[in-house]
Formats: sequence, structure tokens, C-alpha cells
Amino acid sequence: MLAESKQLMWTLLLLFVEDVFSNKCFVDYPQQTICAVRGSPVVFFCIFNYIEKQEVKKFRWGYVKSSKVRLILNYPGNVSERYEYTGDKEHNCSLKIHKVKHCDAGKYFFRYNTNRRCPTKLLVLNVIDLNISVRKEAIKEGDSVNLTCKNRCDGEEGSYGYSWFKDGEAINEGQVLHLTNVSSKHSGNYTCSLNMKNGTTSGIVQVDVEYGPKNTSVLVRSSSEMGAGSSIVLICCSDAHPPVENYSWFKIAEGWTQKVGHQAELLPVHGGQYLCSVSNKHGSQNSTVFTLKKNSYWTFMRDMLVIISASVVLLLVVTSVIAVCRGQMVRIDLGVKTVTSHKLSTIL
Repeated sequence: MLAESKQLMWTLLLLFVEDVFSNKCFVDYPQQTICAVRGSPVVFFCIFNYIEKQEVKKFRWGYVKSSKVRLILNYPGNVSERYEYTGDKEHNCSLKIHKVKHCDAGKYFFRYNTNRRCPTKLLVLNVIDLNISVRKEAIKEGDSVNLTCKNRCDGEEGSYGYSWFKDGEAINEGQVLHLTNVSSKHSGNYTCSLNMKNGTTSGIVQVDVEYGPKNTSVLVRSSSEMGAGSSIVLICCSDAHPPVENYSWFKIAEGWTQKVGHQAELLPVHGGQYLCSVSNKHGSQNSTVFTLKKNSYWTFMRDMLVIISASVVLLLVVTSVIAVCRGQMVRIDLGVKTVTSHKLSTIL
């Protein structure tokens, strides 16, 4: 950008010398079409000349869009936070716009008040967004990926500087971000922006690193914990992205292996050695062998039967006690009625 500004200033100087000596009244822009990244500042370099021997007191910048003309700066006069007159009252009529927006795109012109009207030229501003390009659509663990910050305003020389962010944290600089031997830690939301230019951030590109099954293991729990009765459940757990697509359970006994299930959970009928195998589109993995003791299932069932039997006995005892209490209350009630009847008959 510095080299570009110097070149424009030399152009301004050459144009100025050429036209001043020709004694012309004019307004000119070294760049008649300007491209700017949304959120960045932009400068409209401008020169003017007049032949009257009097100081020009009023300068105006206008904006044209859809055949409508709007005055955006009147110098000296109105003060704007986004529009800044960076010229002077002699021959420099440059304008700076801070944090350009998409709505700033359009045509601009400069005028100044003199006794003689000078020809007015139009300057065109285009406003673009930074974009990120990724060559690989599906990214798997171990791949190398390049993210490129695309700026249609930048030439082949790449005069702009760029910063890269992952999940909002600054991570690197340069137009291309190289990610090598990627893993799940590289997954996240990536953006780029122009160096030292807040507000120029690109859209988000999500890097989603896929991988085969990892850390496959067998967990054991009772189905009563899940409210489904009384039995032991083996659960096959694995970390995979995309998630595991296929499950297989195997029982190992005396040198042979038998497939006994194809779901994430298994209800074993007997004790013994079990393992699970999982797979997705990127690979497969087996768990270590899990040994379910032969008596563990029956011990569990025995304990459950003891609990159930004790509950039944307790329920019968409580029921019997309630029945006995009710019988005694009935006998007491009948005794009271008999005594009362005897007393009444004696009185009569």
C-alpha cells in the first residue's frame, strides 16, 4: 500500500505540473476506479487547478447512485466521522473514507466554487469482502490443507498484509495459511483480515477434520440403571468422526471367535471373553478383550432374587400385621357394643 501511495503521489505531481503550465481549470483523479475491502479506509486522491487569482473557499464532495446526487462533505463546514477532507485549498482535493461499507459503493465527484465552472469527472468506488478458499472439501486426519485469503482488490504482487484467526484467536500472518498433518485440534472456525485493519474480517470457513475410530473400549453396567429390568449390559464406546457406522461383538472361547451382536450394546447370556469392533468410512478399530466372570451374571441375578424375596416377605409381614390389627379392632368394637347393650337392659 505504501508503494502504491507513492506512485499515486508522483502521478498527482505530474498531472499537476502538466495542467498548471497549460493554465487549465480542471479536476482530476489518478485512479478513476477504486476497489476497497469492506471495513478498511480508502483515499480518493484528487487534484484541481483554477485560473482565477483568488483563493477557493468552498470544497464539495458528492455521491451519485441510482441517478440520485447526495452531498457528503462540504469543506469547510460540516464535520463527519467517516468522511475526512485530507486536501488543502491550493491543489490537493483528496478525500478519505473511514471503514467503508457496501452502501458506499458508487460514483463520487469533487467541485469547488469559482467564478468559472470547471468540468467535473466521476470517480467509481467498488467495495468487496475478503473470502477464504479451501481446495479440499473433505479433510481427514493427516492431510495437509491450505487456506487462502482472497482479495479481489489486490494485484498479483500481493501488496496487502493479512492476519489469520481460529475461533477468534490470532494464529498467523500471510495470505496463505498452511495446515500440515492435521488432527482434530485443527477443527474450528477460521477467518482472515487485513493487517492492522479492524472491521475487514472475512466470512467464516469451518475446518472439520474427520478421523477413524479411536479409544475403543467396553463398559459394563446393569440395565436396571437405565430402567430396563435386571441384567448386565456391555456397551461399546468409541471416539470417531463421523460417528461409528458399524458395530460388531465377538465372544472368544477356546481358540475360536463367534460373532454375537451388531449393535452398540450387548446383553451377554454367559460369562467369558468379549470384544467389540467398530468402523466408519475412515477406518476401524477393535477394543481390548473384556472378561465377564462366569459367576458375575448369576451373582447379580442371585442378589436381585434375594432383594425381591426379601421385599415379598416384608410385604407379607406388613399385610399380616395390618390384618391382625384390623381383627382386634373389630373384636374390641363388638365388645363395646355388647357391654353397652347390657347396661341399657339393666336400666330398663
